[in-house]
Amino acid sequence: MFAASKSIMHRQPQSNSNDIVNITILGGGTAGWITAGVIAAHHKKQKTNLVNITLVESPTIPIAGVGEGTWPSMRRTLKEMGISETDFLLQCNATFKQGAKFAKWVNGSDNDAYYHPLVEPSRYHAYNLANNYVNTPHSVRFESIVCPQGAVCELDLAPKNLSQREYEGLLNYSYHLDATAFASFLKKHCIEKLGVNHVIADIDQVEGTSETSITALITEKGEKITGDLFIDCSGFKSRLLGKHYETEYVSCQETLFCDRAATLHVDYDEGQTIPPYTISTATQAGWIWDIGLPHRRGIGHVFSSHHMNNEKAKQCLAKYIRRDISDIDIKYFDINPGHRKVFWKHNCVAVGLSAGFLEPLEASSLVLVEMAAKYIAEHLPKTSCVMPIVAKKFNQTFLARWEQIIDFLKLHYVLSERPEPFWEMHRNKDTWPDSLVDNLMLWKYQPPWHSDFAFVEEVFPSASYQYVLYGMQPNFTSSNNIDALECEQLMREETTKRKQQIQYFKNQLYDQRTLLNNIAKFGLPSH
Repeated sequence: MFAASKSIMHRQPQSNSNDIVNITILGGGTAGWITAGVIAAHHKKQKTNLVNITLVESPTIPIAGVGEGTWPSMRRTLKEMGISETDFLLQCNATFKQGAKFAKWVNGSDNDAYYHPLVEPSRYHAYNLANNYVNTPHSVRFESIVCPQGAVCELDLAPKNLSQREYEGLLNYSYHLDATAFASFLKKHCIEKLGVNHVIADIDQVEGTSETSITALITEKGEKITGDLFIDCSGFKSRLLGKHYETEYVSCQETLFCDRAATLHVDYDEGQTIPPYTISTATQAGWIWDIGLPHRRGIGHVFSSHHMNNEKAKQCLAKYIRRDISDIDIKYFDINPGHRKVFWKHNCVAVGLSAGFLEPLEASSLVLVEMAAKYIAEHLPKTSCVMPIVAKKFNQTFLARWEQIIDFLKLHYVLSERPEPFWEMHRNKDTWPDSLVDNLMLWKYQPPWHSDFAFVEEVFPSASYQYVLYGMQPNFTSSNNIDALECEQLMREETTKRKQQIQYFKNQLYDQRTLLNNIAKFGLPSH
């Protein structure tokens, strides 16, 4: 069948037949270019010149552009790829993100809000301040006692000033970005700076059976693109792992109920600041995200179609932005929350949407891409004989990570006291993963801590659980035998430190729009 195919060769290195040398990535969105860049930069740094990376991008399939929020790990990823932070900020229409503000998630009242910041609690690696918090009266939010970042966000201050070098700041931070511009920016960098081969073609066939390794991709023009390892970044279609290998998709709809999203772009009002955080506002049957870029706001309503129709979802958005919305301004997307049962099969591994998608809450999509790309780069099999071992470890690691993310997202819903049917359904313990049931039982008697989680590199560490748990339910954990007077004294000391830190940041930082304008004029100091 494939005898007449022409082979596309991009200076592929000569190697022993069993060596893993030629990596072929299918899909040119954010996931594909991050993966290409991370692997290429890693092997360039290691001076592993034998690795050859080819990315195949369709000229007809648009970029999904799911998610404009990132985690602080993106700073390390970009830096290790050799990308200038100044260039990234300006060319990807990026802004600084210092966490997320959750509004109306507990009871829906106007003063119902808390922050999930990106700065760890004070003394975090040596002492669990949550133990002291649960043993003292709660007059202020947990995050405001152990961390200054929520207050900095309320002041609309950026996490750094113009004197901080690239990728450094006075506070931990990540980014909001234009996903389409980001993919184009990464493409240019990977091709010009990291030597990634770029093929523009639609794939017609996959050479190989569902029980054997893939040997080549066949384009619609009959050209053959060979490889030793194939990385499926083809988005929701999952052309290789899903369609070719027919790998089972594990639905999470019985746990996470949001299955639709309505999105739109909104212009800023005159003089409106750019919030240095994601705003997540709960609705009757879902929640609204609000992300500020330099030139616009990206807003979306994630909801359950079983509890709300499209028109009602649009009405919620219109009420939120306080203006009318026309049908041409809004786009609707279906969400099938879940993931593949395995992510690496034979010589094919899925990264990004082809591996799965849950929902945009807590911006977990891109951080999983970073983690997967980093794992592949650092554990790239030397030969085909060890690939099954690497694949097994990859599958175990990432199944655990997906399950942990599901637990963490579900936590936001089960702690709510909102009366609507959507929220009542979330509080039904039959919809809770067993691991979350166990942890919530444990946390009734002791606060979340490092030892509660199995992996060293967790997607969400115990600090994230503390911020959400005590942000929504300050009294969730019962007091224990710690000396109450000692706890109160320590909390007073921490409160004093936070006030001093906040005053310092007020003196050092300015609002995000001012910082971005200054970066555009002068750039950030490089290393």
